[in-house]
Amino acid sequence: MAWPIFAFSQADSCTFSFDGKVVDIETKEPIPFVTIKLNGTDKFTHTNFEGDFHFDSLCTQNNTFSISCYGYCTSVCNQEHHDQLHPIFLNQQVTQLETVLLHVPKNEKTGTKTIAQVRIEKSEFNNNPAQSLASMMAEQEGVTFASTGSNVQLPVIHGLYGNRILILNNGLKHGFQNWGTDHAPEIDVSSANAITLIKGAAGVRYGPEALGGAIIIEPNPLHLNEPFYAKIGLGAETNGRGLSSKLAGGQGFKKWSYFINGNLTKIGDRHTSDYQLSNSGKEETSFGFGTRYHHKNWDIKIHYSNLNQKLALLRSAIAESGNAFVKAINSNEPTFITPFSYDINAPYQLTGHQLLKSEINWWYSDDAKLTFQVGKQVNNRKEYDVRRNIDKPIIDLDLLTSDYQLEWKHPSWFKLNGVLGLQAFVQDNDNNPGTGTSPFVPNYNTQRYSAYLIESRKFGKNTFEAGLRLDNENNNVRGRESNQSIFRDKYSFTNLSSSIGYVREISKNSSFRTNIGTAWRPPNMAELYSFGQHGFQSSFGLLRHTSNSENVLSTDRVIAMSESATQAEQGYKFINEFHTHKNKSTHTLSVYSHYIKNYIYDRPYAVIGTVRGPMPVFIYEQADAFFIGTDYSWKIDWTKQLSGNLGFSYLYSQNTSKNEALIKQAPVALHYQLIWKQAKFWFFESSKVSAKPSYTFQQYHAPQTISPEKLIDGSVLITPETEIFDFKDAPEGYFLIDLAWHFTWKNIEGSIAVNNVLNTSYRSYLNEMRYFVDEPGRNLLFSFNYLFKHTKDE
Repeated sequence: MAWPIFAFSQADSCTFSFDGKVVDIETKEPIPFVTIKLNGTDKFTHTNFEGDFHFDSLCTQNNTFSISCYGYCTSVCNQEHHDQLHPIFLNQQVTQLETVLLHVPKNEKTGTKTIAQVRIEKSEFNNNPAQSLASMMAEQEGVTFASTGSNVQLPVIHGLYGNRILILNNGLKHGFQNWGTDHAPEIDVSSANAITLIKGAAGVRYGPEALGGAIIIEPNPLHLNEPFYAKIGLGAETNGRGLSSKLAGGQGFKKWSYFINGNLTKIGDRHTSDYQLSNSGKEETSFGFGTRYHHKNWDIKIHYSNLNQKLALLRSAIAESGNAFVKAINSNEPTFITPFSYDINAPYQLTGHQLLKSEINWWYSDDAKLTFQVGKQVNNRKEYDVRRNIDKPIIDLDLLTSDYQLEWKHPSWFKLNGVLGLQAFVQDNDNNPGTGTSPFVPNYNTQRYSAYLIESRKFGKNTFEAGLRLDNENNNVRGRESNQSIFRDKYSFTNLSSSIGYVREISKNSSFRTNIGTAWRPPNMAELYSFGQHGFQSSFGLLRHTSNSENVLSTDRVIAMSESATQAEQGYKFINEFHTHKNKSTHTLSVYSHYIKNYIYDRPYAVIGTVRGPMPVFIYEQADAFFIGTDYSWKIDWTKQLSGNLGFSYLYSQNTSKNEALIKQAPVALHYQLIWKQAKFWFFESSKVSAKPSYTFQQYHAPQTISPEKLIDGSVLITPETEIFDFKDAPEGYFLIDLAWHFTWKNIEGSIAVNNVLNTSYRSYLNEMRYFVDEPGRNLLFSFNYLFKHTKDE
């Protein structure tokens, strides 16, 4: 690229002039806002955004200029007349400071500014590459996770999980088999750049599955003008003898950039404080890359990711007889224990997820742009169970998701800032033949078309925000009756969602935000059509069971949607957050209430015999439900090196239709984290030690308990009108301590952590395997990351 550096003109005295350009000596990029002063005078000028400057009314042809800019070394330029002159280069100036703490908040998206949310940077989750998305999010107040064993974990926000929590991966709704507590999102946390947690009903901004909240996973930002970098990470953990490795790298040029990343994880059988958890290992591989091209006011990005998992499910959950099932659920130890192994045997899951996305941004003015996104996702799932044909999956599903989005961030209208969006969302789910079983869910096609408008207006220290969204969803279902005859059905849902919110900057250090949002969610295919064996239980969906006048349950036919009373869930959430920071102390208090009409839940119903053996039976029902709770956190800097963080979460939920408790709701939780930071420690450049004691209370507001033996021998008669019950009492509360040490040395960042330091025996109420086994015991985790960055000297 040729730069017109100096162009002279001469007429009378003091009419000399010239044009110049100032650039960075390493990146060759223009530097704006550089001060150019004519020595010996008070005359000066500044470079523009392109690094260009102009001087006129010069009295001599030879002049000396001083050139200065914050962050760069001051330079002196002697200008003389030549036919061709070189650009003016400046060197970056590096100044070592005692302490530098920068807070650069990311702008909240329109439609979420008034909703309580938390942004988690990569540095906060980079030291445990094998953790799941759900376990990482559970570090935040108001969030926990539901699980089926050690490998399958789903985030729970204010008591809601599954497809009531939208997971936005790289700008797209994550397309996976999102039903039941044993289907976790196939997300490689180590590849994320940052994650944002939204705790309110964000249905207007993101769609139906954001009824309870949203988790936004941001990919590599693909910076331009970035030197080549590569990061190599290794991890290990003692519980399960797990090993992991990751590799990431990239580079940014003037107009384009790229990145690439990969991850490999292998974990064997975990163990509790007292015994081995046979068949609880995990294998995972992932790969991804992205590229960006920027030209003037156009920006194009392409991303691809591929993740494959093999997840073992606890062998002890499988019983071969009624007596064996009763013994398994009543025993303090599992009935099936084998020596440690990396082998993954039945029951287990094979999942694969691929995502390909392109995004085009066009800034047609300074304050307005058009964004078009198109994404394709392919999700493959196979589930294997303990049976005679053990090499055949009992579930074999392919899910194809297509997503098209057009969003217009319009110029300011009457001081209104907002977006108008259109979206087309299409899913095609197919059962593959060869399983030898009746499909658990039918084949289906879903088409959803949406339009939304969100606006915000600021009045001094007050910000108002409002939005509307219209969704129309059409479903085409094909499956089999219990007698293997084919059934078909078509149905649709149309819904209008809305939200209104307000943010008040009370003072420089305090703010208040409030939001009332409505959101909806159509029932998923498992809630409607689930049929028979799945994991350790048998389930029957809303359209798969009926009861006669004598309250006798029947599962011999499929009900047409038009003949049923099934409705979409409709939620109304009111959430308020107060945040204040004063005298090195930060308080954040959130209070919320959530009323959900037609809330869908599964409840225990019986224990029945199957070909494989006796299994607990769950049926889906609908009722109105009410949730109320609070989250509180207090962060304080006791000294320059010592800080603390107190967190508390409380949730109360109730089935208001039947005036009884809801099942599978998070108990009260309390934790405190003490952090000690040292800028210099021994030969380490930085060091951080943390201790985190926590206490999770027993869930006292839980359903009654009816033991399996009473259901098997018929001493207790259960009907659809019977009060909800559970097979086992809610477990006792438990106290845990976690320790961690993070350090940096030159280009190495590492950590050593110990989870469950006291090797406590406990069971989590939200883990379905609590019926059979304890949670994993003490675990030592090691993580080391090496960062290589190219420099000019290299």
